[in-house]
Amino acid sequence: MDGSASGKPEPFSEKSFYVQEFRGRTLALCAPDADAVATLAPVVGDLGANGIRSLVLAPEALDLGALGALPRVDAGVERLEGEVWRGLREVHAVGIALSGDGGFAAGCRRVAVRLGVAKLVFLDAAGGLARPDGRRISFVNLDELEPLARDAEPPHRGLLVEIRAALEAGIAAVNLCTAEGLADELFTYAGSGTLFTRDRYLAVRRLTLDDYDAAHHLMDRGVEEGYLAPRSEREREQVLAGGFGAFVEGRHLAGIGALIVHPDGRSGEIASLYTLTRFLGEGVGAHLVTHALAQAAALGLERVFACTTQERVGAFFERMGFALADACELPAARWEGYDPDRRARLRCYRSGVGPS
Repeated sequence: MDGSASGKPEPFSEKSFYVQEFRGRTLALCAPDADAVATLAPVVGDLGANGIRSLVLAPEALDLGALGALPRVDAGVERLEGEVWRGLREVHAVGIALSGDGGFAAGCRRVAVRLGVAKLVFLDAAGGLARPDGRRISFVNLDELEPLARDAEPPHRGLLVEIRAALEAGIAAVNLCTAEGLADELFTYAGSGTLFTRDRYLAVRRLTLDDYDAAHHLMDRGVEEGYLAPRSEREREQVLAGGFGAFVEGRHLAGIGALIVHPDGRSGEIASLYTLTRFLGEGVGAHLVTHALAQAAALGLERVFACTTQERVGAFFERMGFALADACELPAARWEGYDPDRRARLRCYRSGVGPS
Protein backbone atom coordinates (compact mmCIF):
# COMPACT_ATOMS: atom_id res chain seq x y z
CA MET A 1 0.00 0.00 0.00
CA ASP A 2 1.11 3.55 -0.51
CA GLY A 3 2.33 5.34 2.58
CA SER A 4 0.98 8.68 3.66
CA ALA A 5 3.13 11.72 4.47
CA SER A 6 3.22 10.59 8.08
CA GLY A 7 4.65 7.23 7.07
CA LYS A 8 1.52 5.38 8.20
CA PRO A 9 -0.07 3.02 5.67
CA GLU A 10 -3.35 4.03 4.11
CA PRO A 11 -6.44 2.07 5.21
CA PHE A 12 -6.85 -1.21 3.36
CA SER A 13 -9.30 -1.22 0.48
CA GLU A 14 -10.05 -3.67 -2.28
CA LYS A 15 -9.19 -1.11 -4.92
CA SER A 16 -5.85 -0.25 -3.34
CA PHE A 17 -5.00 -3.96 -3.31
CA TYR A 18 -5.53 -4.27 -7.06
CA VAL A 19 -3.93 -0.92 -7.86
CA GLN A 20 -0.80 -2.12 -6.09
CA GLU A 21 -0.86 -5.31 -8.14
CA PHE A 22 -1.31 -3.57 -11.50
CA ARG A 23 0.93 -0.54 -10.97
CA GLY A 24 3.76 -0.35 -13.49
CA ARG A 25 2.14 -2.97 -15.71
CA THR A 26 0.20 -2.79 -18.97
CA LEU A 27 -3.39 -3.95 -19.47
CA ALA A 28 -4.99 -4.48 -22.88
CA LEU A 29 -8.69 -3.52 -23.08
CA CYS A 30 -10.62 -4.71 -26.14
CA ALA A 31 -13.40 -2.25 -27.03
CA PRO A 32 -15.53 -3.56 -29.91
CA ASP A 33 -17.82 -0.53 -30.34
CA ALA A 34 -18.33 3.15 -29.55
CA ASP A 35 -20.46 2.45 -26.47
CA ALA A 36 -17.66 0.36 -24.95
CA VAL A 37 -15.12 3.10 -25.64
CA ALA A 38 -17.24 5.77 -23.97
CA THR A 39 -17.96 3.55 -20.97
CA LEU A 40 -14.36 2.56 -20.32
CA ALA A 41 -13.01 6.12 -20.58
CA PRO A 42 -13.24 6.82 -16.79
CA VAL A 43 -11.52 3.51 -16.02
CA VAL A 44 -8.66 4.27 -18.41
CA GLY A 45 -8.21 7.63 -16.70
CA ASP A 46 -8.31 6.00 -13.28
CA LEU A 47 -5.72 3.43 -14.32
CA GLY A 48 -3.39 6.14 -15.55
CA ALA A 49 -3.82 8.22 -12.41
CA ASN A 50 -2.60 5.21 -10.44
CA GLY A 51 0.45 4.49 -12.58
CA ILE A 52 -1.13 1.70 -14.63
CA ARG A 53 -0.69 1.68 -18.41
CA SER A 54 -3.48 0.60 -20.75
CA LEU A 55 -3.83 -0.25 -24.41
CA VAL A 56 -7.26 0.30 -25.94
CA LEU A 57 -7.68 -2.13 -28.83
CA ALA A 58 -10.48 -1.08 -31.17
CA PRO A 59 -11.59 -1.49 -34.79
CA GLU A 60 -9.73 0.94 -37.06
CA ALA A 61 -12.93 2.75 -38.04
CA LEU A 62 -13.82 3.49 -34.41
CA ASP A 63 -13.34 7.01 -33.05
CA LEU A 64 -11.45 7.01 -29.74
CA GLY A 65 -12.08 10.69 -29.04
CA ALA A 66 -13.98 9.84 -25.85
CA LEU A 67 -10.65 8.73 -24.36
CA GLY A 68 -8.97 12.08 -24.93
CA ALA A 69 -5.94 12.90 -27.08
CA LEU A 70 -4.17 9.57 -26.75
CA PRO A 71 -1.76 8.41 -29.48
CA ARG A 72 -3.09 5.79 -31.87
CA VAL A 73 -1.01 3.10 -33.54
CA ASP A 74 -1.95 0.83 -36.43
CA ALA A 75 -1.71 -2.81 -35.33
CA GLY A 76 -0.22 -3.70 -38.71
CA VAL A 77 2.88 -1.50 -38.47
CA GLU A 78 6.17 -3.37 -38.63
CA ARG A 79 7.64 -1.78 -35.48
CA LEU A 80 4.52 -2.14 -33.34
CA GLU A 81 6.45 -2.78 -30.12
CA GLY A 82 8.58 0.36 -30.51
CA GLU A 83 5.63 2.57 -31.49
CA VAL A 84 3.58 1.47 -28.48
CA TRP A 85 6.52 1.74 -26.10
CA ARG A 86 7.27 5.31 -27.19
CA GLY A 87 3.62 6.24 -26.85
CA LEU A 88 3.39 4.88 -23.31
CA ARG A 89 6.47 6.87 -22.30
CA GLU A 90 4.51 10.04 -23.05
CA VAL A 91 1.01 9.17 -21.79
CA HIS A 92 -0.64 6.43 -19.76
CA ALA A 93 -2.72 4.97 -22.60
CA VAL A 94 -2.33 4.17 -26.29
CA GLY A 95 -5.01 3.24 -28.80
CA ILE A 96 -4.33 0.39 -31.21
CA ALA A 97 -6.36 0.22 -34.42
CA LEU A 98 -7.19 -3.26 -35.70
CA SER A 99 -8.30 -4.13 -39.22
CA GLY A 100 -11.21 -6.51 -39.72
CA ASP A 101 -8.98 -9.28 -41.02
CA GLY A 102 -9.57 -12.54 -39.14
CA GLY A 103 -12.06 -11.08 -36.69
CA PHE A 104 -11.77 -8.53 -33.89
CA ALA A 105 -11.19 -10.99 -31.02
CA ALA A 106 -8.44 -12.79 -32.96
CA GLY A 107 -6.77 -9.46 -33.72
CA CYS A 108 -6.86 -8.48 -30.04
CA ARG A 109 -5.33 -11.80 -29.07
CA ARG A 110 -2.51 -11.47 -31.62
CA VAL A 111 -1.60 -7.94 -30.49
CA ALA A 112 -1.77 -8.83 -26.77
CA VAL A 113 0.48 -11.85 -27.27
CA ARG A 114 2.93 -9.92 -29.42
CA LEU A 115 3.26 -7.16 -26.84
CA GLY A 116 3.24 -9.51 -23.83
CA VAL A 117 0.69 -7.57 -21.78
CA ALA A 118 0.05 -8.44 -18.14
CA LYS A 119 -3.70 -8.83 -18.63
CA LEU A 120 -6.07 -9.00 -21.58
CA VAL A 121 -9.67 -7.87 -21.06
CA PHE A 122 -12.42 -8.61 -23.56
CA LEU A 123 -15.41 -6.30 -23.22
CA ASP A 124 -18.57 -8.02 -24.39
CA ALA A 125 -22.23 -7.05 -24.09
CA ALA A 126 -23.08 -10.54 -22.79
CA GLY A 127 -20.48 -10.31 -20.03
CA GLY A 128 -18.87 -13.30 -18.34
CA LEU A 129 -19.87 -16.94 -18.48
CA ALA A 130 -22.80 -18.37 -16.53
CA ARG A 131 -23.93 -21.80 -15.39
CA PRO A 132 -27.21 -23.29 -16.62
CA ASP A 133 -28.95 -21.97 -13.49
CA GLY A 134 -27.79 -18.44 -14.30
CA ARG A 135 -25.06 -18.16 -11.65
CA ARG A 136 -21.89 -16.50 -12.87
CA ILE A 137 -18.76 -18.56 -13.43
CA SER A 138 -16.06 -16.47 -11.80
CA PHE A 139 -12.92 -18.45 -12.63
CA VAL A 140 -11.90 -20.87 -15.36
CA ASN A 141 -8.54 -22.49 -16.02
CA LEU A 142 -7.30 -24.09 -19.24
CA ASP A 143 -8.46 -27.59 -18.30
CA GLU A 144 -11.98 -26.30 -17.68
CA LEU A 145 -12.06 -24.03 -20.72
CA GLU A 146 -12.15 -26.63 -23.51
CA PRO A 147 -15.55 -28.17 -22.65
CA LEU A 148 -17.00 -24.72 -22.02
CA ALA A 149 -15.85 -23.53 -25.45
CA ARG A 150 -17.18 -26.66 -27.11
CA ASP A 151 -20.65 -26.26 -25.57
CA ALA A 152 -20.88 -22.46 -25.81
CA GLU A 153 -23.27 -20.70 -28.17
CA PRO A 154 -22.04 -18.08 -30.65
CA PRO A 155 -20.62 -15.50 -30.24
CA HIS A 156 -19.06 -16.75 -26.99
CA ARG A 157 -17.70 -19.88 -28.66
CA GLY A 158 -15.30 -17.99 -30.93
CA LEU A 159 -14.34 -15.67 -28.10
CA LEU A 160 -13.47 -18.60 -25.83
CA VAL A 161 -11.31 -20.10 -28.59
CA GLU A 162 -9.31 -16.86 -28.69
CA ILE A 163 -9.08 -16.72 -24.88
CA ARG A 164 -7.66 -20.23 -24.85
CA ALA A 165 -5.14 -19.32 -27.55
CA ALA A 166 -4.06 -16.25 -25.53
CA LEU A 167 -3.49 -18.31 -22.39
CA GLU A 168 -1.59 -21.00 -24.28
CA ALA A 169 0.60 -18.31 -25.84
CA GLY A 170 1.65 -16.98 -22.44
CA ILE A 171 -0.86 -14.31 -21.37
CA ALA A 172 -1.16 -14.87 -17.62
CA ALA A 173 -4.78 -13.78 -17.21
CA VAL A 174 -7.73 -12.93 -19.44
CA ASN A 175 -10.95 -11.30 -18.24
CA LEU A 176 -14.36 -11.30 -19.91
CA CYS A 177 -16.92 -8.74 -18.72
CA THR A 178 -19.22 -5.95 -19.85
CA ALA A 179 -17.85 -2.45 -20.34
CA GLU A 180 -20.14 -1.25 -17.54
CA GLY A 181 -18.67 -3.88 -15.21
CA LEU A 182 -15.00 -3.21 -16.03
CA ALA A 183 -14.20 -1.21 -12.89
CA ASP A 184 -15.76 -3.86 -10.65
CA GLU A 185 -13.95 -6.62 -12.52
CA LEU A 186 -10.57 -4.94 -12.13
CA PHE A 187 -10.84 -3.34 -8.69
CA THR A 188 -13.17 -5.42 -6.48
CA TYR A 189 -13.15 -8.86 -4.92
CA ALA A 190 -16.67 -9.49 -6.18
CA GLY A 191 -15.80 -8.76 -9.80
CA SER A 192 -18.40 -8.71 -12.53
CA GLY A 193 -17.29 -11.24 -15.16
CA THR A 194 -15.09 -14.30 -15.61
CA LEU A 195 -11.33 -14.57 -15.06
CA PHE A 196 -9.43 -17.12 -17.14
CA THR A 197 -5.99 -18.42 -16.11
CA ARG A 198 -3.62 -21.09 -17.39
CA ASP A 199 -3.21 -23.16 -14.24
CA ARG A 200 -5.49 -24.19 -11.43
CA TYR A 201 -6.22 -20.91 -9.76
CA LEU A 202 -6.64 -21.92 -6.11
CA ALA A 203 -4.09 -22.77 -3.44
CA VAL A 204 -4.40 -22.80 0.37
CA ARG A 205 -1.52 -21.67 2.56
CA ARG A 206 -0.93 -20.06 5.92
CA LEU A 207 -1.42 -16.33 6.25
CA THR A 208 1.75 -14.26 6.37
CA LEU A 209 2.19 -10.77 7.75
CA ASP A 210 1.61 -9.22 4.32
CA ASP A 211 -1.79 -10.96 4.13
CA TYR A 212 -3.09 -9.66 7.45
CA ASP A 213 -4.63 -6.42 6.13
CA ALA A 214 -6.67 -8.26 3.51
CA ALA A 215 -7.66 -11.03 5.94
CA HIS A 216 -8.70 -8.47 8.58
CA HIS A 217 -10.81 -6.79 5.91
CA LEU A 218 -12.52 -10.09 5.10
CA MET A 219 -13.28 -10.69 8.77
CA ASP A 220 -14.95 -7.26 8.90
CA ARG A 221 -17.09 -8.21 5.92
CA GLY A 222 -18.01 -11.55 7.49
CA VAL A 223 -19.13 -9.83 10.70
CA GLU A 224 -21.15 -7.22 8.77
CA GLU A 225 -22.92 -9.97 6.82
CA GLY A 226 -23.67 -11.95 9.99
CA TYR A 227 -21.53 -14.98 9.12
CA LEU A 228 -18.78 -14.34 11.68
CA ALA A 229 -18.98 -13.49 15.36
CA PRO A 230 -17.40 -10.19 16.45
CA ARG A 231 -13.97 -10.71 18.01
CA SER A 232 -11.78 -8.58 20.23
CA GLU A 233 -8.48 -7.27 18.89
CA ARG A 234 -6.61 -9.99 20.78
CA GLU A 235 -8.91 -12.71 19.41
CA ARG A 236 -8.44 -11.40 15.87
CA GLU A 237 -4.68 -11.50 16.28
CA GLN A 238 -5.00 -15.11 17.41
CA VAL A 239 -7.02 -15.93 14.31
CA LEU A 240 -4.52 -14.21 12.02
CA ALA A 241 -1.56 -15.92 13.65
CA GLY A 242 -3.14 -19.36 13.19
CA GLY A 243 -4.94 -18.50 9.99
CA PHE A 244 -4.76 -19.73 6.44
CA GLY A 245 -6.17 -18.42 3.21
CA ALA A 246 -7.31 -19.64 -0.17
CA PHE A 247 -5.45 -17.64 -2.80
CA VAL A 248 -6.32 -17.20 -6.45
CA GLU A 249 -3.26 -16.92 -8.71
CA GLY A 250 -1.19 -16.89 -5.53
CA ARG A 251 -2.28 -13.32 -4.75
CA HIS A 252 -6.04 -12.78 -4.56
CA LEU A 253 -7.44 -13.77 -1.18
CA ALA A 254 -10.67 -15.68 -1.89
CA GLY A 255 -11.40 -16.95 1.63
CA ILE A 256 -9.93 -17.34 5.09
CA GLY A 257 -10.10 -19.63 8.08
CA ALA A 258 -8.14 -20.55 11.17
CA LEU A 259 -7.61 -23.60 13.34
CA ILE A 260 -7.57 -22.62 17.01
CA VAL A 261 -6.25 -25.33 19.35
CA HIS A 262 -8.14 -25.49 22.64
CA PRO A 263 -6.25 -25.66 25.95
CA ASP A 264 -7.12 -29.35 26.38
CA GLY A 265 -4.64 -30.10 23.58
CA ARG A 266 -7.00 -32.66 22.04
CA SER A 267 -9.49 -30.51 20.15
CA GLY A 268 -9.44 -27.59 17.80
CA GLU A 269 -11.99 -25.24 16.30
CA ILE A 270 -12.32 -23.98 12.76
CA ALA A 271 -12.82 -20.25 13.29
CA SER A 272 -13.51 -17.22 11.09
CA LEU A 273 -14.27 -19.35 8.04
CA TYR A 274 -15.41 -16.94 5.38
CA THR A 275 -15.53 -17.05 1.59
CA LEU A 276 -16.14 -14.08 -0.65
CA THR A 277 -19.46 -14.17 -2.47
CA ARG A 278 -17.69 -14.27 -5.84
CA PHE A 279 -16.15 -17.60 -4.93
CA LEU A 280 -19.26 -19.37 -3.66
CA GLY A 281 -19.66 -22.55 -5.65
CA GLU A 282 -15.96 -22.58 -6.59
CA GLY A 283 -14.98 -25.06 -3.86
CA VAL A 284 -13.04 -22.53 -1.78
CA GLY A 285 -14.76 -23.45 1.51
CA ALA A 286 -14.09 -27.16 0.99
CA HIS A 287 -10.40 -26.46 0.36
CA LEU A 288 -10.17 -24.40 3.54
CA VAL A 289 -11.84 -27.07 5.71
CA THR A 290 -9.73 -29.83 4.19
CA HIS A 291 -6.63 -27.80 5.00
CA ALA A 292 -7.81 -27.30 8.60
CA LEU A 293 -8.40 -31.04 9.07
CA ALA A 294 -4.97 -31.86 7.68
CA GLN A 295 -3.45 -29.30 10.02
CA ALA A 296 -5.34 -30.83 12.96
CA ALA A 297 -4.07 -34.29 12.06
CA ALA A 298 -0.50 -33.02 11.87
CA LEU A 299 -0.92 -31.54 15.37
CA GLY A 300 -2.23 -34.84 16.74
CA LEU A 301 -5.69 -33.51 17.62
CA GLU A 302 -8.55 -35.93 18.16
CA ARG A 303 -11.49 -33.79 17.03
CA VAL A 304 -12.35 -30.53 15.31
CA PHE A 305 -15.38 -28.32 15.99
CA ALA A 306 -17.10 -25.61 13.99
CA CYS A 307 -19.97 -23.31 14.97
CA THR A 308 -22.29 -21.14 12.91
CA THR A 309 -25.61 -19.32 13.10
CA GLN A 310 -26.20 -19.78 9.37
CA GLU A 311 -28.24 -22.74 8.17
CA ARG A 312 -26.47 -22.72 4.79
CA VAL A 313 -23.07 -22.90 6.48
CA GLY A 314 -24.29 -25.74 8.70
CA ALA A 315 -25.42 -27.69 5.65
CA PHE A 316 -21.96 -27.14 4.17
CA PHE A 317 -20.26 -28.67 7.24
CA GLU A 318 -22.60 -31.63 7.06
CA ARG A 319 -21.58 -32.16 3.43
CA MET A 320 -17.98 -32.07 4.62
CA GLY A 321 -18.68 -34.99 6.98
CA PHE A 322 -19.24 -33.07 10.22
CA ALA A 323 -21.96 -34.19 12.64
CA LEU A 324 -24.17 -32.03 14.85
CA ALA A 325 -22.77 -31.53 18.35
CA ASP A 326 -23.98 -29.89 21.53
CA ALA A 327 -22.29 -26.65 22.51
CA CYS A 328 -21.37 -28.18 25.86
CA GLU A 329 -19.08 -30.63 24.02
CA LEU A 330 -16.71 -27.75 23.28
CA PRO A 331 -14.20 -26.80 25.99
CA ALA A 332 -15.76 -24.50 28.58
CA ALA A 333 -13.12 -21.84 27.92
CA ARG A 334 -14.65 -21.39 24.48
CA TRP A 335 -17.72 -19.70 25.98
CA GLU A 336 -16.03 -17.29 28.40
CA GLY A 337 -17.34 -13.82 27.54
CA TYR A 338 -19.35 -15.15 24.61
CA ASP A 339 -22.61 -13.41 23.67
CA PRO A 340 -25.36 -15.64 25.22
CA ASP A 341 -27.92 -14.58 22.59
CA ARG A 342 -25.61 -15.63 19.76
CA ARG A 343 -24.72 -18.86 21.58
CA ALA A 344 -28.42 -19.74 21.79
CA ARG A 345 -28.63 -19.50 17.99
CA LEU A 346 -25.46 -21.47 17.30
CA ARG A 347 -25.36 -24.82 15.59
CA CYS A 348 -22.16 -26.70 16.44
CA TYR A 349 -20.55 -29.46 14.42
CA ARG A 350 -17.73 -31.89 15.10
CA SER A 351 -15.47 -34.14 13.08
CA GLY A 352 -13.00 -36.75 14.15
CA VAL A 353 -9.39 -36.39 13.02
CA GLY A 354 -7.52 -39.34 11.59
CA PRO A 355 -3.85 -40.01 12.29
CA SER A 356 -1.38 -37.69 10.56
